[in-house]
Amino acid sequence: MPENTNVLVQLSDPHVVAPGRLLMNQIDTPALLAKAVASVLTLQPPATAVVVTGDLVDRGSADEYAHLQQLLAPLTCPVWLMPGNHDSINSMRLAFPEHAELTPLADEALSPFVLWVREAAGLRLIALDTVVEGAAHGTLCEHRLAWLDRSLAEAPRQPTIVAMHHPPFATGIEHMDGIGLRQGTDALADLLRRHPQVERVICGHLHRPIVRRFGGTVAMTVPSTAHQIVLDLRDGGPAAYRREPSGYALHAPLDGAVVSHWVTVGEYGPTEFYA
Repeated sequence: MPENTNVLVQLSDPHVVAPGRLLMNQIDTPALLAKAVASVLTLQPPATAVVVTGDLVDRGSADEYAHLQQLLAPLTCPVWLMPGNHDSINSMRLAFPEHAELTPLADEALSPFVLWVREAAGLRLIALDTVVEGAAHGTLCEHRLAWLDRSLAEAPRQPTIVAMHHPPFATGIEHMDGIGLRQGTDALADLLRRHPQVERVICGHLHRPIVRRFGGTVAMTVPSTAHQIVLDLRDGGPAAYRREPSGYALHAPLDGAVVSHWVTVGEYGPTEFYA
């Protein structure tokens, strides 16, 4: 990869809790996010920008968002936020007034959602809000889909990544598929086929790395910076979590396309060794 390659980092599902708390009385999610941020700061080349694809905090409270702000502060590149089902969009907007991407759109039908377009790492990044207020599952209404269609039409030749919280495909993890994207999946697939510049659909929510072809492109989920969901593909498999290694993804333009890498956070033996 060329030395000047730009890199877009994707963090997801940190589920930050208030200081002094543990998630489910077991997981120190703030400490794990701090380790992920420290890992991002060691990347070579350095990250051009960071996007956090939802479930920024666990309960959507002001003290959690204040804690999140402290944890992300070491990042010197642009950091862009989008909500997941655990977030409160109103609280996010109050906690991060300097984040222009959270500003409501003028269109009244779209103003409840976090929808934005940014450019970084030689790519166009489009955030597509899938949140249903007060619910765990996601949806895409006709207004959000029409906005995405218009946004993609503005730059038909620029390699583009669409970021969502809920993945637009079933994963086989039954309890998570039950709170997946319940509306708009087929319409989204049809829309993406009309815009071949979309190199990747990047998602969170699943707390696991999963890849599937979707809508003529590649859709993927990434690990959580905190806990992971147990890989159980049985019918009726229970909702369960485990302390698997946390991680994140990075996406970089290469040879006119996008290459994505998963990064594991933590030390597992020597940092580097050579044959």
